[in-house]
Amino acid sequence: MNTLGGKVAIISGASSGIGRAAALLFARMGASVVLGARREQQLEQLATEIRHEGGRAEWVAGDVKDEAFAKTLVDAAVGNFGGLDIAFNNAGTLGPMRPSLTLNADEWREVLETNLSGSYYGAKYQIPAMLVRGAGSVIFTSTFVGYTAAFPGTAAYAASKSGLIGLTQALAVEFGGQGIRVNALLPGGTDTAMGRQMSSTPEALKHVVNLHALKRLATPEEIARSALYLASDASSFVTGTAMLVDGGVSIKRG
Repeated sequence: MNTLGGKVAIISGASSGIGRAAALLFARMGASVVLGARREQQLEQLATEIRHEGGRAEWVAGDVKDEAFAKTLVDAAVGNFGGLDIAFNNAGTLGPMRPSLTLNADEWREVLETNLSGSYYGAKYQIPAMLVRGAGSVIFTSTFVGYTAAFPGTAAYAASKSGLIGLTQALAVEFGGQGIRVNALLPGGTDTAMGRQMSSTPEALKHVVNLHALKRLATPEEIARSALYLASDASSFVTGTAMLVDGGVSIKRG
């Protein structure tokens, strides 16, 4: 298939989980991809895998908390592939899982700077590059946590991810008239390394699974397919949304 044929996409948090699945899927759908994350070895392996499948991929290692990294990713997209059409700002952290009022200032800032500021820095450089092309799709990975449900011990995570929804709406309104769509993707429980931090025992996993109407967790590939929808022209009239892909956890009661 050629759903993203001729498009150029940046994907942060690409070394594992949802980001890795999205990178593989976007490349298979025809996009040239620029991969960003902190772990160089995993990024290089992923880029090699994409190239072996006939795709086009470049990678840049860095931390989304660093504003300069956001610019470097855009420069890589423009320099290697001629422009930018899609940005999947997916990098994130759960932060410490303990009573919320016990977080110190550094721990609080680490979560907010990764999840919220890092995504803002991404958009700050991505949107001007998309405006050169006359259109673009920006996607932020948020979550249902702090939006339709919450868990004890997740204050920084919930606050930062909820903040992404406000950022989504503000940017969607500001740049919609110039062809830029901005949406937030809100996954439910997903079988990733981060997801397993919230369900680190069999009992905790059973509890999290039962919160979902579908009585299971998502695979990273399932969430990636929803990101593909928001990235593609199939969602050409979709902007400013908080799109739940949560297996029914938001409507499950009892």
